[in-house]
Amino acid sequence: MNWRQEVDTRKEAFLDDLHGLLRIPSVLDESKAGPNEPFGPDVRQALDYMLELGQRDGFTTKDVGGYAGHLEYGEGDELVGILCHLDVVPAGEGWTYGAFNPTVADGKIFARGSNDDKGPTLAAYYGLKIVKELGLPLSKRVRLIAGCDEESEWRCVREYFKHEEMPTYGFAPDADFPIINAEKGLYDGILKQVPIQRVPGAKHQLISFVSGERPNMVPDYATAVLKTDEVLEEKFEAYLEKYEADGTCVYDKGEYTFTMRGVAAHAMEPDNGVNAAYVLAGFLLPLPLDIQGERYIEFIRHVFADSRGISLGIEASDETGDLTVNGGVFRYNEDERTATLNIRYPYTAKFTERLQNLKEIALSFGFELSTRHHMPPHHVAEDHPLVKTLQAVYERQTGESANLMAIGGGTYARSLEAGVAFGALFPGAKDVAHQVDEYMEIEDLLRAAAIYAEAIYELAK
Repeated sequence: MNWRQEVDTRKEAFLDDLHGLLRIPSVLDESKAGPNEPFGPDVRQALDYMLELGQRDGFTTKDVGGYAGHLEYGEGDELVGILCHLDVVPAGEGWTYGAFNPTVADGKIFARGSNDDKGPTLAAYYGLKIVKELGLPLSKRVRLIAGCDEESEWRCVREYFKHEEMPTYGFAPDADFPIINAEKGLYDGILKQVPIQRVPGAKHQLISFVSGERPNMVPDYATAVLKTDEVLEEKFEAYLEKYEADGTCVYDKGEYTFTMRGVAAHAMEPDNGVNAAYVLAGFLLPLPLDIQGERYIEFIRHVFADSRGISLGIEASDETGDLTVNGGVFRYNEDERTATLNIRYPYTAKFTERLQNLKEIALSFGFELSTRHHMPPHHVAEDHPLVKTLQAVYERQTGESANLMAIGGGTYARSLEAGVAFGALFPGAKDVAHQVDEYMEIEDLLRAAAIYAEAIYELAK
């Protein structure tokens, strides 16, 4: 079977369907949540679009309350799962073509979600579509499950599996090739500053500090409003020059508004970005702030001083990688003083002890740490039939060794009892998930679709 030839005959249809999905700004918006659209109307629209593709192509489809949906093909007692997601992170600013205006240039398709995870989702869908259209005999059912809250709290898969059966095994096309059989533990926490009795006489009062939109992103923009009579323009310009930072400073009626630009990146590797909140806090740190503001800024600079938790004494590393720490969302004003903490920890790390240490450190700075959600590490054995089958398919199609890997990201694979991440990013390709001008090489999507088609057949035959 020439799987790639089957993909190429469907290339134009694939790209048309992908453009349609990428145009939908499927960002979580709970302020507009309603019946059967718990994550807002735009995410609902993306789910409807996917289910309509399945109905068009003759799949059995099901909508699970707007949390998730599935497309199914085949017969048998066992079930192969392909777990994808249709929600995307916020666009951010500075796109060349527009975040939801999918544009093909230089062999790439640019749009939010092209890489994470709409492009790979469509590649997997077309793999399943090819198997169906060829009428290949299967002994198992195959179900493409499309979730709608992967970029936030995974409420989609939790709700889905309350009502639907767990696949025998499966894969998530939401990471890298060859195969990821181990994923770090994921911890999301909220740090809340305890109120402090204000002491009069502070030279500068921190009115507000705002940065970031999602815990799993390195924030690329930060603003701070400072009430003061002192002239600070020269100090700020000197700071920008010293640290080669990009920011602005505006004075109006006794208040300065400072802005700082950073570089957005996925929280699984914070060093790929520049945390705008951390950089702006560095300017504010030596200023004589009011006690509440001073403690808040000191805490930011201490907790997020490095991406490996060394300053916190919680560092850890094994074959799955280093423990990483990211501060994604910062809110400081009269009513709220919080920061989010996103930690990805290796398989062998004793996280309970580290979490207790973190809580004690936070308290020493006047902060309370509470858990938003926590997912333990995930691992599938090297000799599992799922792993062996996918290795054989990948090596047959690429001629390259299918080495097993571990990642700091969290994919839907961990929601399966036996699941791995399988593509769609090939070795050597640049990972631009969650970044401005996110893109995917069209050739890589077509290669992935061919691999998925064969993998689905081999797993379900």
